[in-house]
Amino acid sequence: MTAETPLTYAVGDIHGCADLLDALLERVEAHAAGRARTLVFLGDYIDRGPDSARVIETLRRVQWREPEAVVCLMGNHEAMLLRSLREPGAEEHWLLNGGLATLGAFGVEEAAALPRDVLDWIEALPTVHGDARRWYVHAGFHPSAPAPDPDPHNRLWIREPFLGDDHDFGRHVVHGHTPCQDGRPEVRTNRTNLDTGAVYGAALTAGVFGAEQGPALTFLQVRTGARP
Repeated sequence: MTAETPLTYAVGDIHGCADLLDALLERVEAHAAGRARTLVFLGDYIDRGPDSARVIETLRRVQWREPEAVVCLMGNHEAMLLRSLREPGAEEHWLLNGGLATLGAFGVEEAAALPRDVLDWIEALPTVHGDARRWYVHAGFHPSAPAPDPDPHNRLWIREPFLGDDHDFGRHVVHGHTPCQDGRPEVRTNRTNLDTGAVYGAALTAGVFGAEQGPALTFLQVRTGARP
């Protein structure tokens, strides 16, 4: 790897862990050391953790500074929030899955009271990103579908049969959504899972991907209480 090799840093599920996000972004910039790089965030920025508002503020600021180099994908928790605004009864489901923490972080009592610019940003998030070597998605693809799976529900929600199948999607798939029980990324021949359970007291992880096909060159991790 030369100093000119562009890198892609893909970041797993954040879930309101703003301090961990700040620390991980410091690690990313130190590791990149001025090299060209792209940041891809895999979704689930909100819910469960203590500061969803600051997570979104940070992501929007980073994206505003470098719109061509920062990709923020939608996760199923962002989708649940949007659904709660459109479907009667859906808000209760979202609140039971961590939405109360998000309302608290924004200082409001219902989803409809969240800032309009925040909702507009969430609504515009894509559900998949691809480069010449990899697909980036929150949850995964169905093995029977052409890649990238055209079904947004699968992209946001799928577990099986995606997780248990070694199907070759033509490019390595980088995803989150399903927490790795040991706090370490799960690496398989066809996919890498970067949800390492940050909101459950484990780690927030970035996978560092280079010009080569396949899995990460290395991983960067930060944990609660650890120095960046």
